[in-house]
Amino acid sequence: MKAFLKAGIALAIAGAGAAQAATELVVATVNNGHMIEMQKLTPFFEKAYPDIKLKWVTLEEGTLRQRVTTDIATKGGQFDVMTIGMYETPIWAKKGWLKPIDTDAAYDVDDLLPAIRAGLSEGGKLYASPFYGESSMLMYRKDLADKVGFKMPEQPTWEQVKEFAGKAHDPKAGVYGMCLRGKPGWGDNMAFFTTLVNTNGGQWFDMQWKPQIDTKPWKDALTFYVDIMKAYGPPGASANSFNENLALFNEGKCAMWVDATIAASFVSDPKQSKVADKVAFAQAPVAVTPKGANWLWAWALAVPAGSQKVDAAEKFVKWATSKDYIQLVAKEQGWHAVPTGTRKSTYATPEFLKAAKFADAEKKALDTANPNDSTLPKSPYVGVQFAAIPEFQAIGVAVGQQVSAALSGKVTVEQALKTSQTAAEREMRKAGYYK
Repeated sequence: MKAFLKAGIALAIAGAGAAQAATELVVATVNNGHMIEMQKLTPFFEKAYPDIKLKWVTLEEGTLRQRVTTDIATKGGQFDVMTIGMYETPIWAKKGWLKPIDTDAAYDVDDLLPAIRAGLSEGGKLYASPFYGESSMLMYRKDLADKVGFKMPEQPTWEQVKEFAGKAHDPKAGVYGMCLRGKPGWGDNMAFFTTLVNTNGGQWFDMQWKPQIDTKPWKDALTFYVDIMKAYGPPGASANSFNENLALFNEGKCAMWVDATIAASFVSDPKQSKVADKVAFAQAPVAVTPKGANWLWAWALAVPAGSQKVDAAEKFVKWATSKDYIQLVAKEQGWHAVPTGTRKSTYATPEFLKAAKFADAEKKALDTANPNDSTLPKSPYVGVQFAAIPEFQAIGVAVGQQVSAALSGKVTVEQALKTSQTAAEREMRKAGYYK
């Protein structure tokens, strides 16, 4: 009997040890809608992989970037899976900070949209798997356009957009003519604002890596941006980024919004948007050139090279970015809710095309964004709304603060550009790009 009890106790201890041995993955991600949905689907992953448990760290975009950058640069090891983008991936891969993704046949890497795949690769290897991809486009209230007799072109000019903003602006009725990002940050206001600079014929750096901020195209872009937002923007626009403008649009407070194509699935969802049946889509507006008028980005999942749980982390990354995951979201939430902008197969699915009235405009925007040729004058860098060099993050943050200050009226357009130029020159000289 004692032997039997001892055996039972030994089995219980062994069982407890097995339960404790489940690998815990710490996943750092951004607080965007599709990521929140991914967290809700955690039980499906943990059921498929009972030896792996997920712990989520969900952060606002700017905070996420700071935390993951610090962690990977210092080899802190806080996170097993990181949500990063097209800016970080090639830079960090070159430094040896990321594990390449083992893209087996089941993952079907050839199904990834070419521009998205290329932006997350280095040396022919995929270093981050795209969870969703995006370009930027114009979302607008078709009912308001009809009401004021305005016909939106498939790709309007910024002057046409300003005309419609003026006609639709009705603050007494709680409707503002234009919503745009104003919150400072290289991935916040500068993601949008760089496309405005590009289409006005500007660039971040010339072929000698000299900053080009205090130039006519930048002045034209910033003057236009400040003017249209002061005349037709919502109050407090300098504090608004993606999520704040999404909330305003869904409440029916924006006649127009130029932002990430991924927003289309939210603004056209009647569960989230009061104007879901009234929204229409056009390509991002242009000024003097169509080059760089719409950005290219992917939020992607990557495994830091220093992770002690690479196998488990890679299983999760491939699960969350697979064709099967898209099918799972479709089954649980409907085809309108799937993360888009990553796979050719999504755009070949009749159910998705039927549910997503934005699909054609989104795909066109993604296909036309070219990070290798995004400026009218030739540029030495890769990237549409950023320059893929390590120094850009600090420069983009500094310039973003000046652009936001100009929008809120704290500094003039001229002061903002002069201060930005000085800051950029200092960073580039310090880094040894030129003397």
